[in-house]
Amino acid sequence: MDPQDGGTLEEALARVEGAVDAGDTDLARLGFWRLLREVKSGPMLSRRSAEQVGRIDRKAFEARVKLRFPMWFGNLVLVLGTLFGAAAIVVALRVSNATVAGIGLIVAALAWSVSLHDLAHWAVGRLVGIRFVCYFLGGPFPPRPGLKIDYSTYLRVDPGSRAWMHASGALATKVAPFVALAFWWASGAPSWAAWVMVTYGMFQIVTDVVFSTRSSDWKKVKRERRIARSQAQRSA
Repeated sequence: MDPQDGGTLEEALARVEGAVDAGDTDLARLGFWRLLREVKSGPMLSRRSAEQVGRIDRKAFEARVKLRFPMWFGNLVLVLGTLFGAAAIVVALRVSNATVAGIGLIVAALAWSVSLHDLAHWAVGRLVGIRFVCYFLGGPFPPRPGLKIDYSTYLRVDPGSRAWMHASGALATKVAPFVALAFWWASGAPSWAAWVMVTYGMFQIVTDVVFSTRSSDWKKVKRERRIARSQAQRSA
């Protein structure tokens, strides 16, 4: 569905939106993502086109995903999770039982890895001008938490900033166990607790290298950096 083959970009998007309104939410089959790959590599979309893209993406998303939560609720849950991790660190530093101290550090590493991922996406996204629609549970069983981007604002931000937004969550998740590990020296926790945190942190890094570069955050980082380089070469 190239604009050249079927009229203007707005007309092509209008056809996709009509199909979505009729109940067809398979955006890949409708040519929506292929169309976006082509136009993202060119000049920035007009505000009207960006709004149209965001509207189509949101309609299809809401038709497919039913477990959605408002932004304030999701952020509150994640902030509480982060504070829970901090409380576990306080326990680890003050408790006299070495085993409890070790468990506290590990709990903090896990809590921060989970809680800071989407919070980092949200914070960096808002900083560069990207807005978000909601939190949601989706994917294959068991359902996984996610943060839905407002695609109209996403497209109006330069690709370098989009890359940083995608990278922020992945970096926060990988750094979290090592931040918790830094408190091991000041605690009375046994050495096995440190090894658990190191192993957990390294496991996450390995899974990122193997999987995320192909299907998740780092794949999106590579995509947006490639677009940024392409735009820079054309403007040079």
